[in-house]
Amino acid sequence: MIARDIMNTDFQTLRPTDTLAEAVNCFYKASAALKRKVFGLMVTNETGSLAGILSMYDILMLIQPKHIHIWGEMDDLDPNLLFDDLSIRVRSIRVGDIMTADVITIEPDTHIMVIVDLMIRKHIRRIPVIEDGKIIGIVYISDVFYYLLQKLIK
Repeated sequence: MIARDIMNTDFQTLRPTDTLAEAVNCFYKASAALKRKVFGLMVTNETGSLAGILSMYDILMLIQPKHIHIWGEMDDLDPNLLFDDLSIRVRSIRVGDIMTADVITIEPDTHIMVIVDLMIRKHIRRIPVIEDGKIIGIVYISDVFYYLLQKLIK
């Protein structure tokens, strides 16, 4: 079993210049197209090459009240006001400002055990598959997991 056998070739991408509002819409479209929730999207530059990945973790890190220790405890604040203000400001932030730019990639002939090792050691949930410098797919940890489950019960 290699990456080519389990990779998803139906994927949407973002651009670094997209706003987070546009990215959120793309997350919804990708989830609807795949009929499962998508938690990360690849980001491509103007030539279609991989520029990074925007994940739910990147977005959650942005909206997390990082300096709460300066303001006080969450109990001291009105979370609704904090969230309302933050959600307005976040909409116009660019994908390229918060995406993960240092992305681990694999080739289509990468063995599934190498993929498992990378995902566990690097704490990643998706890996772009690159061939001749172009994105040809993406491997999700859930696809790896369910493939391995099938092998375990046979």
